Amino acid sequence: MNIDKPQIGVLAVQGAFIEHERILQALGADVFEIRQLRDLNRTIDGLVLPGGESTVQGKLLRDLGLFEPLRAKIQAGLPVLATCAGAILLAEKIAGERDAHFATLPAIIRRNAYGRQLGSFFTENEVAHIGKVPQTFIRAPFFESVNDDVEILSRTASTNGNSDNANTEQIVAVKYRNQIALSFHPELNSDTSIHRYFLDLVAA
Repeated sequence: MNIDKPQIGVLAVQGAFIEHERILQALGADVFEIRQLRDLNRTIDGLVLPGGESTVQGKLLRDLGLFEPLRAKIQAGLPVLATCAGAILLAEKIAGERDAHFATLPAIIRRNAYGRQLGSFFTENEVAHIGKVPQTFIRAPFFESVNDDVEILSRTASTNGNSDNANTEQIVAVKYRNQIALSFHPELNSDTSIHRYFLDLVAA
């Protein structure tokens, strides 16, 4: 890998992928979109799984023949930055559902966890190894639980009026081996620290 110009593939079948691309390019990475199987013939040093609709993304990944090759690369240690729907794709289990997707991240995630009343919100919280980071949540999931070998990077307090979640702190950022999974959208803010942290992981 050329550390000065890491080759970052961004899944671009659905969702908010362009914002990731712009930030990574501004940070000096060579970015290309993954839309079909032949795109995986390129050198890929890191992968971004963007926000969007995880169910739609999962179906398209399978229909396009991308699912198993990408899953194999993730299992083999390819660094991944997954946001919102991307985190759902990685999770080993989705709360209340029978099926998962890549299932490479030993955690239970709950989709649309903040409910319709809150829907979307913005806050700032500490993220391990980085510092205080702006966090934009859009119909976001959170992690109900993670295995002991999963590092919790950040928690966010919710006051969404739901008695089960109000005034508690949910897990919204985790790291497992080379996988970084976030409930929030760092690509929607001017702060680039999350993407720099990801590129440091790629370089390592």
